[in-house]
Amino acid sequence: QVQLVESGGGLVQAGGSLRLSCGVSGTIRSNIPMGWYRQGPGKQRELVARFLSSGSTEYADSVKGRFTISRDNAKATVYLQMNSLKPEDTAIYYCHALIYPRTYWGQGTQVTVSA
Repeated sequence: QVQLVESGGGLVQAGGSLRLSCGVSGTIRSNIPMGWYRQGPGKQRELVARFLSSGSTEYADSVKGRFTISRDNAKATVYLQMNSLKPEDTAIYYCHALIYPRTYWGQGTQVTVSA
């Protein structure tokens, strides 16, 4: 079975940067839809950024211009570069993959941004 493992979370001051990584194990095909979601305290899980099956990217309005999603197919890894972090970005960040017809989630990594 496919497994997604996130890393790179931590505590950072406002204005700082973090890079999250999502390692993918198992037999997968290239360019599958993958992305990052987050869930803040008392909030619903929301899309942060994702790759569509076409290869195009989609970002939440709140992170446009600050976050960048990328992937390295050779290393089966998806990244989320987060710059200019704000306290509002504090959340558990989850890696997600859709391998039709099943969906897969990582265990989550905590990102905390202090004011």
